[in-house]
Amino acid sequence: MDLYQPRLLATIIDSGILPRDLEVVKATGLRMIGLAFIGALGGFGCTVTSVLAAYGYGTDLRDALYRKVMSLSFANIDKLQTGRLVTRLTNDVTQVQNAVMMLLRMMVRAPLLLLGSIVMAITTGPRLAPLFIVLLPLVLAVIAMVINKVFPMFKEVQARLDDLNTVMQENLMGVRVVKAFVREEHEMRRFADVNEKLMALAIKAGRIGAVGFPTVMFLLNMGVIAVLWFGGNLVVDGSMQVGEVIAFTNYLMRTLMSTITVSMLVLNFSRAEASADRILEIMDAEPTVLNQPDAAVDVPTRDRLRFEHVMFAYDGDDPTPVLKDLDFEVAPGQTVAILGATGSGKSTLVHLIPRFYDVQAGRVRFGDLDVRDADKHALRRRVTIAFQEPVLFSGTIKDNIRYGRPDATDEEVENAARIAQAHDFIMGFPEGYETEVGQRGVNLSGGQKQRIAIARALVMDPDVLILDDSTSSVDVDTEAKIQEGLANYARERTTFIIAQRISSVLTADKILVLEHGRISAMGTHDELIESSPVYQEIFASQLGNGGVNHA
Repeated sequence: MDLYQPRLLATIIDSGILPRDLEVVKATGLRMIGLAFIGALGGFGCTVTSVLAAYGYGTDLRDALYRKVMSLSFANIDKLQTGRLVTRLTNDVTQVQNAVMMLLRMMVRAPLLLLGSIVMAITTGPRLAPLFIVLLPLVLAVIAMVINKVFPMFKEVQARLDDLNTVMQENLMGVRVVKAFVREEHEMRRFADVNEKLMALAIKAGRIGAVGFPTVMFLLNMGVIAVLWFGGNLVVDGSMQVGEVIAFTNYLMRTLMSTITVSMLVLNFSRAEASADRILEIMDAEPTVLNQPDAAVDVPTRDRLRFEHVMFAYDGDDPTPVLKDLDFEVAPGQTVAILGATGSGKSTLVHLIPRFYDVQAGRVRFGDLDVRDADKHALRRRVTIAFQEPVLFSGTIKDNIRYGRPDATDEEVENAARIAQAHDFIMGFPEGYETEVGQRGVNLSGGQKQRIAIARALVMDPDVLILDDSTSSVDVDTEAKIQEGLANYARERTTFIIAQRISSVLTADKILVLEHGRISAMGTHDELIESSPVYQEIFASQLGNGGVNHA
């Protein structure tokens, strides 16, 4: 519809206005209005459907990306950092979504307008056609130069946006620490520095793009002047009519404007390509912990647990592994305590049991089944962990306790809370278990969050319970009550306890003392107090008397 308009305009001028034939003007004008109306309907339909399709695509892509992130292993998440994942799930998806919208709206229209305008211009004024041979290469050269310079910057812009999101997330999550240490000014300067770097790079990229558009417009205007100059001479000679010159000018402008549109599309696609590469980095990532094709769903977690010469490093090629040659056995129903200095590998050890990570050497097995041959979801339903830093989700306290078992009854929830010494403070709230938890449990103390996290693990009714220093924020008296409740609860369960307080582990069936990723001592409290200098030192530093008379 658009391509035919200049030809009709030429008809009005040459066959209507110049001969003073009003009927031709009216008839042709009505045809132009009719074609414009049809074109408007087509444009409206294209816009609506492209918006629906692009936003639907963005939604599907964001959903697929989120599902992929959820499928990744701990090792993948360690490398990919939360701030960068947020950027990919938001800004990068939006960039690709907008590119798809432009693709559906303009990628067909603009090239067809470009080719159609060239064909119509040549058929309208063949003697002016050489102007295209001069102008088009110049315009394309300018566009290519801009794209080549700007494209590398787009990837860096997205990387700077990663940095911005990371700093922002750290500050918002740690705002209490920032205020407590009076570091507001420091963090504002830190944020401003990252923000200004992003701005400087975005301006640099925008400035190069801004130079290209005026240059192309200058070439376009020079082309119009050339058409009017040479076309005017042809009109004077009688070789062309005025309407044909005007139509040719229109087609020339449409050609160059379509070229600009295509270049803008390519420029936007360049930015979208940078975002798409970052999205594909996640989509192509393979989880480091995968189920075998014949993974065992029936995991014998009530059987004997065995670590056989286990070696583990977070970076598989790291020459200094976190855990080295761990070799020990745990009988069903035993309580195992793990002690050691910070960084000795305590949390890493227990993370190998539910396959948060897979070992590089040796094996972890229940009975005769290597955990790497077990279905990881089936394994994690029977091996439950309460982390040192509990994460609570928006919703009620009850929802958080039965997070792993949505079908848990109110009685099971309350029983787990009583063992975790959470029932009394929960009932102290006006709404009890229906109390809404603020974002990340902001309306709860650290000890309260830890007790809810313990209750969340208990309500799973696991065969293996892991408490990863999960009472570090709880007072001594409350911890003693938790230990008393767990003693009855864990009677038929294998329990691992990581603790900083040695008083928490005195009654354990087996105590492991880790040093630099190795087991330096293993046994009961009475055995270790007699044989292990490291254990004696820990005991003396916390309970005094050198520990000699305690046994």
